[in-house]
Amino acid sequence: MTEHVKVDISDGVMAITFARLEARNAITVAMYTKLAEAVESAQGNDDIRLITLRGEGQDFTAGNDLMDFMAEMPRDGSDIPVWRFLRALADNEVPILAGVQGNAVGIGTTMLLHSDLVVAERGCRFKMPFTELGLVPEAASSMIIPGFAGRRVAAKVLLLGESFGADEALSYGIASHVADEGGLDAEFDRLKSLFLSRPPQSMRLTQALLRKVDREAVKERMSLENSHFAERLTSDEVREVITAFFAARAKK
Repeated sequence: MTEHVKVDISDGVMAITFARLEARNAITVAMYTKLAEAVESAQGNDDIRLITLRGEGQDFTAGNDLMDFMAEMPRDGSDIPVWRFLRALADNEVPILAGVQGNAVGIGTTMLLHSDLVVAERGCRFKMPFTELGLVPEAASSMIIPGFAGRRVAAKVLLLGESFGADEALSYGIASHVADEGGLDAEFDRLKSLFLSRPPQSMRLTQALLRKVDREAVKERMSLENSHFAERLTSDEVREVITAFFAARAKK
């Protein structure tokens, strides 16, 4: 399924695109491996000045492919590709620009916390349904979102899993820019051009300074979340929730 992640390097930009239209760009374990490899390969490559994240079609990504995730996820707490991808984002030293349309579910939202700029198109929806699945937050979102938006907002979007739109994402600090419906590509291209017009080493150093404040704390929180996440996967709660999810989907 690695064909479902497109990686194109051209003119100083590594463009990463989720391309699994039949599943609303839901991400599989194989896709996470390719995503991690792509981000890791940008490290130390001075020819890559910007990483972009986009989704083909109507959605950014519907998050994890649950059937694939539950089948392939190790139950012994060992390392898994999704954690490798998230760590690569946390360690990344190349500026990241993301453009979001449609739905950004689960990791579709949490990966954005590690992007430097995020353009959200009006009409898109963000959602982190971890507790609905009997799980816990990921990607250090339990630390980053309260820092961005405060504890009360974090409780709404992480404890209750409430969805929110582009303007709310902007006010929460998850998005940096909002584009009108139909205007995402133009705003995305404008920001990409601005990134590339700046001196590249200055951009890298400034990004590194911005991230230096909490990089180690972010990775420490990721590790704590991952340990709880792995434990939850073996719980009766998760098994019951996932079983009910697939049963309901089979009836449709």
